This record gives sequence, C-alpha cells and structure tokens, in this order.
Amino acid sequence: MSENKEPASAKGPLIYRQSIFTRVTHWTWAICLFFLLLSGLQIFNAHPNLYIGQQSGFEFDNSVLRIGAVNTDAGPRGQTTIFGQTFDTTGVLGMSGTAERPVFTAFPGAVTIPSYRDLGTGRVVHFFFGWVFVATMFVWFLASFINGHIRRDIVPRGADIKGVPGDIADHARLRFHHGRTYGPLQKLSYFAVFFVLFPLIVATGLTMSPGMNSIAPWMLDLFGGRQTARTIHFVVMTLLVTFFVVHILMVVAAGPLNELRSMITGWYRTSPGTPAAKGDKP
Repeated sequence: MSENKEPASAKGPLIYRQSIFTRVTHWTWAICLFFLLLSGLQIFNAHPNLYIGQQSGFEFDNSVLRIGAVNTDAGPRGQTTIFGQTFDTTGVLGMSGTAERPVFTAFPGAVTIPSYRDLGTGRVVHFFFGWVFVATMFVWFLASFINGHIRRDIVPRGADIKGVPGDIADHARLRFHHGRTYGPLQKLSYFAVFFVLFPLIVATGLTMSPGMNSIAPWMLDLFGGRQTARTIHFVVMTLLVTFFVVHILMVVAAGPLNELRSMITGWYRTSPGTPAAKGDKP
C-alpha cells in the first residue's frame, strides 16, 4: 500500500495539523452521533413510517418507507417497504429475535437506546446529545473561522475541483498522499458534512419540535411539513452513517496510527518529499 518507491525508512516531516479545537470537537461529535443515532432509532420505532407531505395516517397514501411485521402462512415475517417495493427483512428489520421469542420492532434492540421499548428515555437521550451536538457545532465554526481551518482545509478551491479525478484514481489504487492540507476528496466530503448535512439535520430536527414551530412557523413551510422534515432527517442520518463507515475505512487504509495520532495529539506524519517548514519535527 506504499504510495511511492522511496525506502521504507524515508519519512516526511511531522507537522502540527489538527488544532485542539478540531480534536475536541471531532471526538465530541463522535460520541454525540453515536447516542443520537441509537436513541433516534428508538424514537423511529414508535412510528416506523416515513411520509412526504403535511399529513400522515391510514387515509393518506404518501408513505415512502414502512418497516413492520405481517402474518403469513409461514408465520409472522418482518417486512420493509420502500417506495412501494416490499422486501422480506425478517431477523433484521420489522421482526428480530428468535423463533421462540420474536421481537416486533422496526429496528432491533441491539441498535437502540434503550435496548427495550422506552420512547420517553429515548427522547431525553436524543434531545440532550442533540443540544451538545449544536453547541459543539458553534464552537467548531467559530474556532475554525478564527484560526483559518475552514478557509485552509474545508472550503474547496478551483485546484481542488480539478484534482478530484486524479484523487479518485489514487484512492482506487490505495495510494494516499499525506500532505499538509486535506486532499480534494477530503475537502469536498468535509464541506458537504459541515455545511450541508450537519445544518440540515439540526434544522429538520428543530422543525419537528412543536415549541420551535411556535417560534419559527416558517420552518414548516421551508421543509414541506413536519412529516417531510422527519423523512429528510432520517435520510440525512443515513448519509452521515454512510460517511462514517467510509471515513473509518479510509482511516484504516491510509494508516490508522498516523491518522489517530493526528486526532489525539495534533501531530501528523507527512509523505516523504514534503518540504519542511518552521515548527515541524523530523
């Protein structure tokens, strides 16, 4: 998985890449998203349907996702319906557990907080970590704007856009360039997360709050109603989980020790041939 023909002993300089604000907010987000995801699935289990529009219920035909269990000649089965297409998801979604002790919930208890049905506790956990998540966003945006992290490492420039095809080719060959700043794909993905997905999941979460509706009723119109906001919230959560999985795979492929060191100590080992600068370590 070497990215060049240099001897294994050749090393680039050790640079201070991640500020204390980036590191603390990174790990805080990781904790928050873990609890938000699992408590969010607990909340979803209370009504495992997603709709587009203002209304929901049996008299409306606007469901885009439904997870549940049905009785069949072979016994109860778990089913998931997406845009009218139904799939048997027994053992995973809709129905889990053992044949002797089946559990009829959309998502199994292994991926919910609490692991048993408890909507009240799920909401308390979700709201608590939701506000911690928002506070962390505020700290990150303020600190990253002041120290130039957003301008330097997050917002893509023209050269980054032009470099996307080459960066994709390098990633496909598992050739990773450890430079002073993020690569084109990193910038684009982080920009999408910080400036699209994070604000969107917060805004749709607030739109579902009756208290927020009384303060900012225009948010319901912005997202096409509470039910549409709930659907967007779920989709964004799915995209964030996908990003997390890809992120972990890239960390492992690019060198987990170097990547973890940068997010714990701030120091990052660059590729051989990277020009040294003031403040670097050998």
